[in-house]
Amino acid sequence: MVDLSSLVPYAPLDSKQTAYIERSLDSWLNVAEGGKRAGKNIINLIAWAASLETHPNKIHLCAGVSISAARMNIIDSNGFGLKHIFAGRCKEGQYEKRDCLRIYTKTGTKIILIAGGKKVDDAARIKGNTYGSVYISEVNECHPTFVKECFDRTLTSGRRQLFFDLNPKPPSHWFYKDILDYQDELKKQGKNPHYNYAHFTILNNLSLTNAQLRRELSKYDKSSIWYMCDILGLRTAANGRIYTSYDRCAVAVSRQWIAEQKFIEFAVGVDVGGTDATCATLTGITRGWKNVVHIDGIYDKQGISEKMTEAAYAKKIADWLEPWTKIYPQIAHVYVDSAAKLFRSALREELIRRRMTRISVVGTDKGDGINARIELACMLMMQGRYYVASHLERWHEALTMATWSQEAYDKGEWERTDDGSYPVDALDSAEYSFYPFVRYLNPAA
Repeated sequence: MVDLSSLVPYAPLDSKQTAYIERSLDSWLNVAEGGKRAGKNIINLIAWAASLETHPNKIHLCAGVSISAARMNIIDSNGFGLKHIFAGRCKEGQYEKRDCLRIYTKTGTKIILIAGGKKVDDAARIKGNTYGSVYISEVNECHPTFVKECFDRTLTSGRRQLFFDLNPKPPSHWFYKDILDYQDELKKQGKNPHYNYAHFTILNNLSLTNAQLRRELSKYDKSSIWYMCDILGLRTAANGRIYTSYDRCAVAVSRQWIAEQKFIEFAVGVDVGGTDATCATLTGITRGWKNVVHIDGIYDKQGISEKMTEAAYAKKIADWLEPWTKIYPQIAHVYVDSAAKLFRSALREELIRRRMTRISVVGTDKGDGINARIELACMLMMQGRYYVASHLERWHEALTMATWSQEAYDKGEWERTDDGSYPVDALDSAEYSFYPFVRYLNPAA
């Protein structure tokens, strides 16, 4: 048995989680899919640890989209990872110049190699070994070649076992088409008895109190893709309108209403276009990090023949922004599309020339991806915390017309349509202005 006494205090497993772990003892493929905060990672860690304790093979593999993600989700896992489960009889180090965790079990030393699987060439880095078992966290975010190589590298294992966890993607995603659909069909035919699949949701997580559960559920529009994916854990079709909670009567506010608000933070977001529009949004956040208010903006779509330089566009943005700094002298940051290096430099020079030196020009951090920005906007809108000045017609038009890309959905991904059919640039600049404050606007993010 695995010693769990050294783990931090934890809630009991529910019957569905327990049954999954029990089935994993003699299952070759173990897949935990479902919504966020459903306990998928934890139950796979317990199941895998039990396997490692008695596994006949020495070398095993844990992976994520990157080495750091694998360390965070599997080796550490916020106090529930392998190094905590095997506390006192494991140590981190290297094996043949590769990062690993050594675990001392009753059947000998186990080497857990740590790998990233996001890139196409990551598969080459796991060749050369037979792995007794593999655990890939967020498996459908990894590259298909890497995942398929993990299947191949375990073919001659003394006890072949693979453990996967994943949040749902659209049904057409490669992981379903190439892997799970086939395994599911075999299971239906009674030909795959040792395939262990289970679907979990936040309701399976007994560590959450009723109050915490209600608070989490309150963040979601029940008709939104985010609710169906994050909470219900469904492989939802990502098409149709994005901002299903948008109601102009509820979102649009007057200049007088804005003037009466007590703001604690301001920021400007700028999306730089070539022949597309260059757009800037001034956003204020009210006391208590409660409401996001888009106060004003500039939307400038140059013609192909105009060929405006970065300096000319920087001057336009500064001309618009300067009067607002007299009204709101607290404005301190302008967040600009991270790809627009020349424009950022030109805007800095223009602000210095005007002695607006207290305003910093920062490249946007897109590490969380566009869908995280969209999800935050949808949550704020559903909670009645998202407002847009009535005169910002382009912004209202974009919120009304924004849809998911059918072309991207057919490839198994969620992407916002960006084909010039509506002013998506207004949404980009608006998101740049408030997403840097996500940890205050949504502390659980």
